[in-house]
Amino acid sequence: MDGRDLVRSMKVFGSAGPAHGVRTVRAAWRRWRADAVGPAPRGAERARVPGAMREVEPGPGGGVIRFGRSELRILVAVNGAVFWGWDGAGPEPSYALAGRAPEPDPRAVLEPDKDGGRRVVAERVTVAVSRHGAVEVRTPGGVVLRRELPPRWWEPVGGGPARWTQRSEVAADARFFGLGGRASGPRLRDGAYRLWNAAPGAAGDAPASVTMPVQLVVADAGTHLVFHDSTWDGSVTLREGEEGAGSGHDRPGRSVLRMDGGPLRCWAMVGTPARVLLAWASLTGVAAVPPAWALGHQHGRRGFGDEQELRRVVAGYQERGLPVDAVHLDAGHLNAGRVFTVDEERFPKLPVLAEELRRDGIRLVSVVDPGVPAVAGHAAYDSGVDADVFVRDPAGRVVRGVGRSGEVVFPDFTDARVRAWWGGLCAERLERGFAGLRHDRDAPVSSAVFGEPTLPRSARHRLEGRGGDHREAHNVYALCMAGAEYEGLRELVPEERPFVLSRSGWAGMQRYGGAWTGQVASGWPGLRASLAVVMGLGLCGVPYSGPDGGGSGGSPSPELYLRWLGLAAYLPLFRTYGGARERYLEPWEFGAEVLEHARVALAERRRLLPYFVTLAQLARRTGAPYVRPLWWSAPEDRALRDCEDAFLLGDCLLVAPVLDPGADGRAVRLPRGRWYDTVTERAYEGPGQVFVEAPPGRIPVFARAGAVVPVRGEDGGVELEVWAPARGRAGGGLVVPDAGDGWEEAEVERYAVRWEGRRVVVEREGVDGARVPSLPVRVRGLAERSAQM
Repeated sequence: MDGRDLVRSMKVFGSAGPAHGVRTVRAAWRRWRADAVGPAPRGAERARVPGAMREVEPGPGGGVIRFGRSELRILVAVNGAVFWGWDGAGPEPSYALAGRAPEPDPRAVLEPDKDGGRRVVAERVTVAVSRHGAVEVRTPGGVVLRRELPPRWWEPVGGGPARWTQRSEVAADARFFGLGGRASGPRLRDGAYRLWNAAPGAAGDAPASVTMPVQLVVADAGTHLVFHDSTWDGSVTLREGEEGAGSGHDRPGRSVLRMDGGPLRCWAMVGTPARVLLAWASLTGVAAVPPAWALGHQHGRRGFGDEQELRRVVAGYQERGLPVDAVHLDAGHLNAGRVFTVDEERFPKLPVLAEELRRDGIRLVSVVDPGVPAVAGHAAYDSGVDADVFVRDPAGRVVRGVGRSGEVVFPDFTDARVRAWWGGLCAERLERGFAGLRHDRDAPVSSAVFGEPTLPRSARHRLEGRGGDHREAHNVYALCMAGAEYEGLRELVPEERPFVLSRSGWAGMQRYGGAWTGQVASGWPGLRASLAVVMGLGLCGVPYSGPDGGGSGGSPSPELYLRWLGLAAYLPLFRTYGGARERYLEPWEFGAEVLEHARVALAERRRLLPYFVTLAQLARRTGAPYVRPLWWSAPEDRALRDCEDAFLLGDCLLVAPVLDPGADGRAVRLPRGRWYDTVTERAYEGPGQVFVEAPPGRIPVFARAGAVVPVRGEDGGVELEVWAPARGRAGGGLVVPDAGDGWEEAEVERYAVRWEGRRVVVEREGVDGARVPSLPVRVRGLAERSAQM
């Protein structure tokens, strides 16, 4: 037991009581013993590299290249993505892919390259393979974006999975993004990043609850995304390049990926950021569109105490005229913390309460943990035992861990039969009146005073019939749990879109819902980390996410609370949170002045709901995240690539939150074009930097000239807020009306904006020749008051 284990053990005993502490000690020892007799120690290993190229076999979209000690399969797909796999690995089976892999591009042909290598030339990308197995990803013009050096394997002499290393080089000016939701991002600096979904409070090198081997790399020559499709534990070590390093020569950026096992296979996509994310979405699945209410303001507490306390909090919002669209119930509403139960003494009429709230436009969301209490008489446990759904150890015994309710067992979500069983259990939550589900401890987590707080690595999983252990299943456990509930809710309530919110996940999790960032510490670093995680997840294809506004584990000052609320109001998932161990974090708890500033932030989110509906629908169609880095439309702008304290909300708005204490203003870097301060309507010309006032109740927001933003008007209806284009220029935008919470496909409305004489004209395009907008129009920015940069 090291120092971090000792600290964790003290916290366990101090916070949960001695009974729970004893359980965690037993669980930790059980896990240690299981792993001691589980996977054999690696022992002696043999190192291997591909060797020299020996044979080439062309095939659809590419072909197979055989080397002395390995073979490489390579193909270009019809969506422009490139796949390559070593040692015979193909695109399938894969938890990341949505359905079958895309078909090969018949126009892509394997042909000779310089120095005896081979290349596959396609419309959007060229992939070259050297005689010794280096793989280069090039632009259509031949510029190298990424060079993967020949890989190296280490194979146990006695057999077993081989660990491997893949070293890569990128341009000296390149910047790294991605790897899931990283608090240290969104731009990833030099250092090591572990690829293992962390439990709450886990120690280590920048732990994250959503990790995935996805790198988005931005350079002057172009943008590319690479995905190494292995679910095993691993790490990525990054080092940014340096231009003119050492005698005037550039030092390339480097990435070293080390995996403990799994196939060595990779997908790569090249193009603009928008094109890259579109290809990624076509590969891993379109994003689930949250129901409209889930785009509003959601509120939760560590514990509401009882039904009356919940009613008092909701009444507090209603009496003060503050919008709230959903209330999250944490584990405090469960019977002794047991999943799929309710404490009937404290919540005796939960379905009645849920129906009353729904009539007021408020939904209830329930927390769901994967751990099932190992107690005879609990419905989920009894049915799970009968159906044999729980994870077992190598000896065939059911693996037991520790959860909120005590000793728990874990469903094996890597089995389709188990996912169907779990999805059926969701009927109990629906009968209680819940409209959505929020996961916690889904890494999965088993409390322990030492070692990793998860299942033994030797625990056996079905892995869709292939069989394997937790080393391979851990990172996709939460992804499979989310899939089980999403499909279960679709079957149980076919007329409504499911709402599933995960804490952990993996590539492709956007198919089933979104992510909440977990219990971010309620300090200024936590505020900055919240934005980094949301932006990083978006660049990995997960557009709907957000933090606990206000943080957790502390009591934010009024200033910090307002800054957090101001940021959260512009993020996809707008969820405020307060815990019983801290002060309550409802806006009125901070006094009248804070309440009035909070009212403005909540009202602005309500006003922008139609815009968020549009962003959600466009994310499903294009893969573009709601929250985008400033370089999204201009990745060649190096100043924008290094800007991490502001973001684009769709194509129309630029949001510049205040992330430091004591600030009453801040510098904002603007991309090219004209931008309007949405409060003063003063115009600024980018690219450049401007300093704007940012008192405690205001976060600077700018609108792009020519933008069309659907908003809620004063009468409650939807109107188009149009920002005047610069003289001599045109604008426009896309609007997707709210089609409700069902599956009806909403029509995309396209608008064009231009000057005609001394007035701005707004026309709708492509609808039977009609050019009149379907919604009222309000033009802003007409005064054209310019400001010096």
